[in-house]
Amino acid sequence: MDAAIKSIRPNKPSDRQPESRPAELDPAEFLEAAVRADQPRPARAEAEAAVKTLLAYIGENPQREGLLDTPRRVVEAFDELYQGYHQCPAEVLDRTFGETAGYDDFVLVRDIEFTSQCEHHMMPFYGKAHIAYTPVERVVGLSKLARLTDIFARRLQTQEHLTAQIAAAIDEILKPRGVAVLIEAEHTCMSVRGVAKHGASTFTSRFTGMFRDNPAEQARFLSLVRGTTR
Repeated sequence: MDAAIKSIRPNKPSDRQPESRPAELDPAEFLEAAVRADQPRPARAEAEAAVKTLLAYIGENPQREGLLDTPRRVVEAFDELYQGYHQCPAEVLDRTFGETAGYDDFVLVRDIEFTSQCEHHMMPFYGKAHIAYTPVERVVGLSKLARLTDIFARRLQTQEHLTAQIAAAIDEILKPRGVAVLIEAEHTCMSVRGVAKHGASTFTSRFTGMFRDNPAEQARFLSLVRGTTR
């Protein structure tokens, strides 16, 4: 994961008109945990029983030696893979720092590795997130952008929704002059099943504020993500 704080200004601003603002997300998606402490949930024993049912469905014998502990292991894996439901994105970004010496360019953290689970097939998709924002007086710790990515990634997702949630959370909580998010990922639901196209990559992006309104800033962001300015 690379962190970059650079100033590479274009000579002239773009003459293109600002684009319309993207549709807003429900603030509850990023201002609080997805699962409330008092929310009714099945018991752990019920979850393990459901795993046994699935094992029997595929033709296995849940009682054979190699599978006796599988229901417990699967539920424990679910607790880890989906811990993002119990974490609050707003709390990750709640501490900022004001000692920036008047810094007024964008901050980019690129190559944030993540793994998430497709909500359609419950199969992994994985890749890298590149996140930039232009702060107003105060900045957030660089690791917090990686933590934010993990919170949303550790839920059932689509890549489009993941991209929008990360951008919306930063935009709403930090209130910067703009946010840019680019995600590239491989989806096992299309690489190991279905069309089985191993190595196919999916790219999604979301821009707000100055990145949305100024294509030149989008171009700067993309050039830094691709490393073409080095």
